[in-house]
Amino acid sequence: MADERPKSGLISCLGYSDADAAVAWLCRAFGFREHAVYRDEAGNVVHAELVLGNGMIMLGPDQGGEFGKQVMTLPARAGGRCTQTIYAIVEDVDAHCARATAEGAEVVIAPRGESYGGRSYSVRDPEGHAWSFGTYDPWATSSKTGA
Repeated sequence: MADERPKSGLISCLGYSDADAAVAWLCRAFGFREHAVYRDEAGNVVHAELVLGNGMIMLGPDQGGEFGKQVMTLPARAGGRCTQTIYAIVEDVDAHCARATAEGAEVVIAPRGESYGGRSYSVRDPEGHAWSFGTYDPWATSSKTGA
């Protein structure tokens, strides 16, 4: 039977200096599962697709090149700053934060209640990418703008 879970058409992509370590760490710390991992002849990750719930991210090694020069860079080369963050819906913010920090995630914003509903927290992974996790589900909340 086909998987009938809704899937997002938006997939965030990240570059890592050590894509192999990133895949393992993201699975351990945040609970991602490998959907597909492609490796070169030496066994190094060249492209990975990881899923969490019905969301997906793609990642690969930062190899410089045209994409790295024109489109994105690593947080370490941008003074630790990111131009976007990823938000993922989780059931238990405090347990998720404990799992992530046990694996070495750096807490940027500790778990807290949000004025618009839900509970959330934000961390940086070992290579400095910013992540936010929370119980607020915008798909389950009616729009206040009517859009």
